[in-house]
Amino acid sequence: MTVRQEVDGVPVLIAPTTGPMSAGLAFRVGFVDESLSKRGITHLIEHLALHSLGVADYHFNGATGVEHTVFHMQGAEADIVAFLHGVCAGLANLPMQRLAVEKEILRTEQNSRGEGPAGRLALWRHGARDYGLASYPEWGLSAITPDDLRAWVARYFHRGNAVLWIAGPGVPAGLRLDLPDGTRQVAPAPSSILPVRPAYFPGAEDAVAWDTVVDRGEPAAVFAEVLRRSMFRSLRQESGLSYNVVTDYTPRADGRAVIMAAADSLPEKQGAVLGGLVDVLAAARLGMIDEAEVTAVVNKRREELRQAGATGGRLPGQAFDLLDGRPVRDLDEVLAELDAVTLDDVVTVAAAACADGLLMTPGETQADWAGYADAPVSSVPLVDGVTYRALGGSAPSLVAGERGLSLIRPGSTLTVLFSECSAVLAWPDGGRIFIGHDAAQLRVEPTLYPDGSALVTALDARVRPELRIPMPAREPDRIPRPDTPEEPVPAGSILSRALRRIRGR
Repeated sequence: MTVRQEVDGVPVLIAPTTGPMSAGLAFRVGFVDESLSKRGITHLIEHLALHSLGVADYHFNGATGVEHTVFHMQGAEADIVAFLHGVCAGLANLPMQRLAVEKEILRTEQNSRGEGPAGRLALWRHGARDYGLASYPEWGLSAITPDDLRAWVARYFHRGNAVLWIAGPGVPAGLRLDLPDGTRQVAPAPSSILPVRPAYFPGAEDAVAWDTVVDRGEPAAVFAEVLRRSMFRSLRQESGLSYNVVTDYTPRADGRAVIMAAADSLPEKQGAVLGGLVDVLAAARLGMIDEAEVTAVVNKRREELRQAGATGGRLPGQAFDLLDGRPVRDLDEVLAELDAVTLDDVVTVAAAACADGLLMTPGETQADWAGYADAPVSSVPLVDGVTYRALGGSAPSLVAGERGLSLIRPGSTLTVLFSECSAVLAWPDGGRIFIGHDAAQLRVEPTLYPDGSALVTALDARVRPELRIPMPAREPDRIPRPDTPEEPVPAGSILSRALRRIRGR
């Protein structure tokens, strides 16, 4: 049984375990609470708060996630007390002298981080806000100031927005959680930029991926594992088309959950892997699920839950539930829900999941033949305004108006409204990239348009200054000229990888 106590006004969840003692101090804040122009501020605070702990004999770490941030460690009771005291002290007095160094560390960490399909799917589903920010670099780091950090700590890192969990016999002697008062911060409502579903978009050439949003609960968790087994059997064992076949079930604070599925692919097998995944999903949607498969998954999940209960593995999820305003359920309650899952329940989830599905096809492969609509690149129509034609036809035409900016290419139009702008990447030479809430991105190079400098000045005046993200100066040969194509971005750079992911590339 999970026991609930309180330390200095912070709820504490305690569960006896058979392993070493561990603890985690969780806050209800993650990157969904950030804006694109401040992307990375929560992660930066996590790093700064842990700096004062230095090198210790016990294992500790921090993690900034989608909706929550956690400081956790494993060790003796005295070490846990010292760690939690250090975290609270670090949050109260962030070492601002470390700001420049920690920013560089985070940039290095970001550069070594691989790109997965989950971020691309989130961007095309949510755009350049809240749950869609997973796909973007931590661009906001460069402009974040000590005042920004203090304000963010005051809003999110306090006793009213915290939960402590302890896997062990009880609260260690002498533990204090010296945090300021505050009000619980609710996770933002997920944005959506998909006008119709199921839908598809072209993605990476080496993988096929799909995600959906369904009601959270054991039926959905069981369906996610049934789907993985079906994909493994079809795409790997029977056809040999894929090696890595994965699914993931991620609960969300709003009572929903994201199910993601992905399979890798060789270039010559892209179409076959796409067709194989579409067939597996279609079979699930039509209820072609073996009851014995459901029973096997329920039994497997029951054992995993019991093992997690014995080792304290359920505590982080219970802490997140408490932070999200959801009931904290004991293991017996979860097992009762799991044991009640039927084949009909899983088929119902499968039908709802397929109706909401978003498919990432390999390369430029289409999926309209399978009943998936083409996800729009931009959701905003052309604005009224003055048309600027590029010198020598070196770039697309621009239309600048009172409401926003449009870029016109043959057969397509992208628009960013000033009132729906998530961020502006700003180079010292005047180059700009305007990113809309729907993730459309418009590049403006003043060297390519008549009166380009005046145009950029006028556009800057229409966008809130806090949305501007300063970018490092470019070498002269990187600044496009009328007789050259638009600025080439160095292959392999963070910006290059990010812009390839952004819609309207």
